[in-house]
Amino acid sequence: MNDLCIDIDYSQLYKHGQKIGGDVFFLDRATGSNVITAILSDGLGSGVRANVLASLTSHMASKLSLSPMELRRSAEVIMDTLPVDSVKGISYSTFTIARIIFSDTKSFIRVELVEYDNPDSLRFSGAGPVEWKKESVRLRRKAAIKEEIVYSSTFEMKEGDRLIFFSDGVAQAGVSLGQASEQRRDAAYTSFDHMPHRQKKAQPVTAKGWGLDNVTEYISGSLKKEPDISSRQLARDIVTQAYKYDGYKPNDDITCCVISVRKPRRTLIITGAPRNRESDKKLGEIIRNFEGQIIVCGGTTAKIVARELGRDITADKSPAGGLPPSSVIEGIDLVTEGMITLSAVADRLSKKVLLKEMNEDAAKRMIKLLRETDQIEIIAGTKINDELDDPATAAKIGLRFPVIDSISRSLRNNYFKECEVRYL
Repeated sequence: MNDLCIDIDYSQLYKHGQKIGGDVFFLDRATGSNVITAILSDGLGSGVRANVLASLTSHMASKLSLSPMELRRSAEVIMDTLPVDSVKGISYSTFTIARIIFSDTKSFIRVELVEYDNPDSLRFSGAGPVEWKKESVRLRRKAAIKEEIVYSSTFEMKEGDRLIFFSDGVAQAGVSLGQASEQRRDAAYTSFDHMPHRQKKAQPVTAKGWGLDNVTEYISGSLKKEPDISSRQLARDIVTQAYKYDGYKPNDDITCCVISVRKPRRTLIITGAPRNRESDKKLGEIIRNFEGQIIVCGGTTAKIVARELGRDITADKSPAGGLPPSSVIEGIDLVTEGMITLSAVADRLSKKVLLKEMNEDAAKRMIKLLRETDQIEIIAGTKINDELDDPATAAKIGLRFPVIDSISRSLRNNYFKECEVRYL
């Protein structure tokens, strides 16, 4: 496990009245490679048609940017492939592509960024905005009514750095409201003292929307208040603020992606009884020395952990849904039943079920902890006891390991988490 992690997450709301988004966010990593590609595409209009166009753009961008072809050349190929609206004379889809290339130890992290017609991406070092040089590629397609510009840039990221990009649903939030309310105006006006390259003047939310300067100031303020905020939470905060400016009825799809480099958050999952009593003691030492969240799965496992820590097990009154109820051990973040709960977790992770679509139960609480974690270590007990002749017990022991394997694969492949499994 590395001492640095690349934390990538996003948040999204659909345009008011739409059941499908015209913004598409796509995250991809070639198997076994140290390259992650994050893509945000905004299809023209909204709804199904916009979603199809944006999906086509993002998948095309992923395949091209993960190939040996230069990222800048990939953008040109996408532009030449995208149709142009015959009436408006503009492209059917905009895009921002960030290709993150890193070393095994995360000591080297380089970003190759390509932007076409989305709001300008933002960079921060700590809470301070960062300006950087971009190169432009000018294209003039036959059906387009104006010259189109694709911007490309390359830079390195280190601990405390963030890259943030979003659709115009963020930058233009509040655009249809004409004038900002006093509450919004107070939140939006700022001084820019820490940004010497800008004029020191107030920037209200105007008829043109929230605006890039105000978004920058909002993010800077958020980072000052909470320097260790996760990418997931920061993206949600930005989208929520835009949602408020739209009067809680989004005028457009609102999507924001945050990429940050920081110290990892760690979680330890313990399931199954260790092989022998000496292994029980070793497990107790691991728990006492672990820095991060701890999840215990299984009644027998919970009894061993409680005994080794010298603590009691009590009932947890949290909602159980259709799953067995949880328990409480002081100092442990979550204590659940074993195979039924783990199987539910494995199923939901493999299907990438959204948290808001889950019942309030132990599996949802576990997945929420894992989603907020960067590095997960799973310790699986290997004890074979005298009840092995019981078919039900033998099946239970045999099923545990495929379920653990499914969870670890989903965490790595679907959520880009670092995950290791140890057997004790």
